[in-house]
Amino acid sequence: MSDIEPQAVEALLDAAFGTDRFGRTAYRIREGVDAVPDLSFALVEASELIGTIQCWPVAHRAADGTATPLVMVGPVAVRPDVQRGGHGRALMAHMLTAAETRADSALMMIGDPEYYGRFFDFTAEATGAWDLPGPFERQRLLARVVNGHALPVAAGTIGPR
Repeated sequence: MSDIEPQAVEALLDAAFGTDRFGRTAYRIREGVDAVPDLSFALVEASELIGTIQCWPVAHRAADGTATPLVMVGPVAVRPDVQRGGHGRALMAHMLTAAETRADSALMMIGDPEYYGRFFDFTAEATGAWDLPGPFERQRLLARVVNGHALPVAAGTIGPR
């Protein structure tokens, strides 16, 4: 994504999620960190930005002070006029392929459990004791093992690394 203008990505995110998106819990989790370049991608067709996926270095911090690195997936955004065309699914699949060799930790996200479970093997099995720095629906806190990296199962809070 390095050759995509940051303003174009921000405009796409505004179009997909609204300009009030910065108040969401997902933004608090990754506050102050830069996206992981090896796991963040753009979909361009006819020189137009169609979609983007970004991943972020975060950590699970247990009460005993133990920090386990994680990669937060999202947002996955597709230009509203071309949504439902498989672009988001293609971006996720591409990122997961890259994560199998490039991710330095397991993946987590806030998303629809039916969709991300069915197509991408994300589950809420390990996340039941996790907490986030803001409101969230517990069943939408999902995780997935990649590249042999284990998931923490202890109670803890997710935040920036």
